[in-house]
Amino acid sequence: MCGFVGFLSDDTVNNKDKEMLTLMNSSISHRGPDDKGTYCDDKIFIAFRRLSIIALDTGKQPFSYDDGRYNLIFNGEIYNYIELRNMLMEEGIEFKTDAEAEVMLALYKHKGKDFVKLLRGMFAFVIWDRESQILLGARDPFGIKPFYYTENKRGLYFTSELKSFIYNEDTRTNKVDIDSLQNYLTFQFVPEPKTILENINILEPGCIIEKSLNKKSTITRYWNVEFAPSSESQEIKLGKIREVMKDSVAMHMRSDVPVGCFLSGGIDSTIIAALARDINPDIKSFTAGFDVNGYSEIDLAKETAHKLDIENISVKVTPEEFVKELPKIIWHLDGPVADASVVPIYFISREARKHVKVMLSGEGSDELFGGYTIYREPLDLSVFNHVPTALKSGLIQLSKIIPEGVKGKSFLERGCTPIEDRYVGNAKIFRDNEKSEFLKQYNKNSSYNQVTRPYYNEANKYDNVTKMQYIDINTWLRGDILLKSDRMSMANSLELRVPFLDKEVFKVASSLNLDDKLGNKTTKYLLREAFRNYIPDDVTTRRKLGYPVPIRIWLKDELYDWAHDLIINSGADEYINKENVLKLLEEHRKGPFDLSRKLWTLLTFLEWHKLFIEDVENYNEIIV
Repeated sequence: MCGFVGFLSDDTVNNKDKEMLTLMNSSISHRGPDDKGTYCDDKIFIAFRRLSIIALDTGKQPFSYDDGRYNLIFNGEIYNYIELRNMLMEEGIEFKTDAEAEVMLALYKHKGKDFVKLLRGMFAFVIWDRESQILLGARDPFGIKPFYYTENKRGLYFTSELKSFIYNEDTRTNKVDIDSLQNYLTFQFVPEPKTILENINILEPGCIIEKSLNKKSTITRYWNVEFAPSSESQEIKLGKIREVMKDSVAMHMRSDVPVGCFLSGGIDSTIIAALARDINPDIKSFTAGFDVNGYSEIDLAKETAHKLDIENISVKVTPEEFVKELPKIIWHLDGPVADASVVPIYFISREARKHVKVMLSGEGSDELFGGYTIYREPLDLSVFNHVPTALKSGLIQLSKIIPEGVKGKSFLERGCTPIEDRYVGNAKIFRDNEKSEFLKQYNKNSSYNQVTRPYYNEANKYDNVTKMQYIDINTWLRGDILLKSDRMSMANSLELRVPFLDKEVFKVASSLNLDDKLGNKTTKYLLREAFRNYIPDDVTTRRKLGYPVPIRIWLKDELYDWAHDLIINSGADEYINKENVLKLLEEHRKGPFDLSRKLWTLLTFLEWHKLFIEDVENYNEIIV
């Protein structure tokens, strides 16, 4: 896993460009402390930071091929590169190295841009064809690896992390995108392809970007999420789940450096750890938690590790460490992400890097196999399927006059509201009608529904549960789950791999029907059954925790003064009504309602604004 920056100029790459791009590359040195390299001609400058994992001696980048015609920078891993290399060799193509990069460029030369469909892995890459003077970039199907870009009158700039744009006068901006900020208050992240900053975008998963000289870049999609429920028996599906997961974990363990695994105590990480143990019995597992009752999975993880007969290494995070490291954590996130679990992931990654260079993790299982408890909501509300539309309208009006907190109010609201208006993803922090209290530049014509509506249109043939999965895969998974995993691991120069988010695994998961996912009054039903006799019994029925963080408690006590000072001293007055944020802090402290998620969303933005807008001139000091 690595990082890159680059610039394709519509005029000429000059010495100042090279200076700026070299600074940009230095700003992401944490992504690749092992090596660095550049390629430059009069039209393009590309630079690379390498974290050496595979082909330690021959995988240096930028990688040149065919007498220098093709040049590649590539972040990620192609797990089937050996198979692809063998395929090409059978066609008479010769290789000089054992590097993935050479396989990719050989595929591009002989198969064209559609070669990306053959890749099984996580990736973001750029290929420069010096002869045709065409740039091709792409991002993996699920968005595991990042690809930021911005385009102006001089050309196309691209990078693995948004922060590097600050080091270039042509790409630096301090303008917050107002619509993105509004959407952030709902989703707790900025939905792709936009970012929190104006005119900086992220290439969406499963997409290719192409640019020819003096022409605007074009984006096309090569892969999309498609569910295709199968009528096969559950026994056949169980066998397929077991086999594809064994194969995926084996593929993801291909490495020339030590591999470990996260272990939370839940079913997903336990499946990964158990399958990895079969390949390497000495694999180490890692867990993080807090010394607050109900907010730690360390004991469960250690118990699971003992039953799997693998070593477990754990870290406990104190509120003092939390506050001390938070600026660095938010700096590494690039944009505001108000998911407090980024903190334990950061600390566990820091500890893991002392022992291994690659980690396996269980992200993606819930979205693919139907693991979130909220996915059961359409089943729980099925009684409303037979209620006439006119009556639903009346019940909605009734729910509005029922006081908050009264039993039945939420049930009526949810049951009489279409899924398209009810579900916007796994997190829903602020409703549209609440945002004007906190935003100085509230746009009443901008709604979070504008983000989800296109996805609902694409998913209109699916049942409501599958629609929810579709929304989460296209928003929550890539905007929150994968972003925080990539940034927190790479902040510590650690490569994170996610075996559930594999094209072959998705083929199997996409064939599951409603009963396969939510049968037996549970979630991830067939996944649990597939590994029932393979992992400890209690793990298959354990409820999901997902790195709980005690901000609800700490914001009333240990973190109160920090939060108060952050609000008071914030320079984000142009965007945020600080008086109302202070009121929210006091209301949370006094109770009885838990307002911590709304409060944390606002505090995270204020801390991000402080680092990226107010203190941007002190950037180098922030990361020390």
